[in-house]
Amino acid sequence: QVQLVESGGGLVQAGASLRLSCVISGRIFRINAMHWYRQAPEKQRELVAGITTGDSTNYADSVKGRFTISRDNAKNTVYLQLNSLKPEDTAVYFCAVDMTAAGLGYRYWGQGTQVTVSS
Repeated sequence: QVQLVESGGGLVQAGASLRLSCVISGRIFRINAMHWYRQAPEKQRELVAGITTGDSTNYADSVKGRFTISRDNAKNTVYLQLNSLKPEDTAVYFCAVDMTAAGLGYRYWGQGTQVTVSS
């Protein structure tokens, strides 16, 4: 079993920063990529950022230049630095990890951490 635990969310004012962390534990196979998604009330879950084992990154247009994804392989942890936060960034943020085992791909999700940005 694989567990992902996010932390670092909170209530902040517009313009503030937060750093989200996601620790992966359990039976970890080959990790291919890690991602951060978010889901605002009454909206679909959307991809915020992703990072591969080769440290290639991708970002949603809405967060480019403000958010930074990074990873610490030794700690099996992925981070999301959120700067210049806006009220529209308010959402539950989820991390996800893609793994490969015996030729099959798996995706695991965390439970999410709430980020609320007040104007």
